[in-house]
Amino acid sequence: MARILIVDDDKGIREFLEIMLTGEGYEVFCAAGAKEALDCCRKRQIDLMLTDLKMPGMDGIGLIKEVREISPETITILITAYASGETALAAMKEGVYDYVEKSFEIEELKEIVRDALKKRGIRREDAAASIEDDVRFGNIIGKSREMQQVYAVIKKIADTPASVMILGESGTGKELVAGAIHNNSSRRNMPFVVVNCGGIPENLLESEFFGYMKGAFTGAYADKHGLFEAAHKGTIFLDEISELPPLLQVKLLRVVQEKTFRRVGGTEDIKVDVRIISATNQDLEKRVREGLFREDLFFRLNVIPIRIPPLRERREDIQILTSFFIDKYSREFGKEIRKISAYAMELLLKYPFPGNVRELENIIERSVALETSSIILPENIAISADTEKKPRVPADIEIPDAGIMLNREMAEIEKSLIRKALEKANGSKTRAADLLGISRDSLNYRIEKLGII
Repeated sequence: MARILIVDDDKGIREFLEIMLTGEGYEVFCAAGAKEALDCCRKRQIDLMLTDLKMPGMDGIGLIKEVREISPETITILITAYASGETALAAMKEGVYDYVEKSFEIEELKEIVRDALKKRGIRREDAAASIEDDVRFGNIIGKSREMQQVYAVIKKIADTPASVMILGESGTGKELVAGAIHNNSSRRNMPFVVVNCGGIPENLLESEFFGYMKGAFTGAYADKHGLFEAAHKGTIFLDEISELPPLLQVKLLRVVQEKTFRRVGGTEDIKVDVRIISATNQDLEKRVREGLFREDLFFRLNVIPIRIPPLRERREDIQILTSFFIDKYSREFGKEIRKISAYAMELLLKYPFPGNVRELENIIERSVALETSSIILPENIAISADTEKKPRVPADIEIPDAGIMLNREMAEIEKSLIRKALEKANGSKTRAADLLGISRDSLNYRIEKLGII
């Protein structure tokens, strides 16, 4: 249970906040002034402090300075009836999490408190994050309920001969799931052949799948085994199965039904023992309805469907995947990077990842390559910001003949926009971050980096 300290010389405000936050399930303590508050912080660990700005004796900012000395991990939120940009910037300089006017909306304050406590949890976990056995299955990593369900299905069906259809967006790890199925089956010591159906030219697909006989076409100087023969006694993984042209769909159906095929130019049937796993990022049932994919082949391949959730549906896996990729690329690039800053982690947690796990891996690989310190910082996290929802600031800046110092000018523009956002938000960092289209932690980082006071 999180411990919250309320500091206000107004008894009515203290009682109101105590009732509200106790109802939210927090353990709440109250203090009428700075002295009581400091005594409370010395006696027990306080997770979050809500303090008034104007109080007799020591004011809220002075109290925050003292609390930082006693309990550096305590998050502070300043509540005041005297909102001003000068006060807000002074509070931020002392590391205040947010700045809230006393005319706050109840739900807004509850959300700020929840968000603050969540961020505190992220910082605690960040240093201790590690890849444990119960969150990985083969080369797949994920501790979310959705991925645990995928692991359970793999365990149940791995050692059956049934065809499997893996469904999921690009970058979700469909090939890793196929590999896990093969490696947990009795075929694990036999070949695992991966075929990208969309990566082979249509005129070469049949000969690649089934091989060819010497003299079957110009350039066929010797007999050649196809991919199905190479996978005999093992597993063949047909990725992007929706890309198969109609003629190949017919020939594949025969292999699935009869376990036989003929090489191009051949007259004899070749029998194979192959387990077929296929995958697609398309709506295959829709393609069946549109006449683009054979219904009988679909039913033969879709005996056991497994859906891999996109990363945005299992956001609790982002942190552990990030730790794994940092470790992987630190070793590969010979660097000593072992963690990611809380601000940078927050950027990742709020990003929708249209490219899923593959995109996250690319982001971390780039970040590790660029990072020169021992911790990944926000400026090295390259993500695609959604700029369509908000109007753009006019960019009609003239460049003088003598030229400019781009980095210096960009820093000044960024400072100006942050100050204007804070002014427009009456000092609320949460609202200012929304106006700027960034996370609150990213705003904090930029304020510190640019020395905005």
